[in-house]
Amino acid sequence: MEKRVLVLNMDHSPVAVVSPQKAIVLLLMEKANCLSVYDLLQIRTVSRSFEYPAVICLNHYKNIPYRGVLLNRINLFRRDHGECQYCGSKRQLTIDHVVPRSKGGKSSWTNLTTACHRCNVLKGDKSPEQVGLTIKTKPFKPSLAYFLSEYAEKQAEEWLPFLNSKMLQG
Repeated sequence: MEKRVLVLNMDHSPVAVVSPQKAIVLLLMEKANCLSVYDLLQIRTVSRSFEYPAVICLNHYKNIPYRGVLLNRINLFRRDHGECQYCGSKRQLTIDHVVPRSKGGKSSWTNLTTACHRCNVLKGDKSPEQVGLTIKTKPFKPSLAYFLSEYAEKQAEEWLPFLNSKMLQG
């Protein structure tokens, strides 16, 4: 599996994840500097060999409008680690409005949570407290750095020093 490369803006905020080929092009065109490499990996061409970049930083600040992490089913399940936030089940997952829509609850990061079918039916249009359920993790709006650090923990530990400071800020 090909390792990906984290691209940071000039202020060290994450802006993209790119292929190693794209990263090498940015480095060769002097549009970015390499901040970290993957140990023991190289990229070879017919005539040259390059260190395999893990994290690069753009040389000029790019104003990229940040709209936040897209609220969708996949990202919601990813935030909640694919388990019911009431009982911990990983089967028959649905999305639950903590404050039911019938009671004015909105479809937002802070009001949606992952629930198994059984807990969702049990809760119905009541609050979790009314039916004796407690939420394991309070719903929150994740940042891009949150999802990138999750990926980094499994695939690219070299990214973590560059993401942890942004997670504390964002």
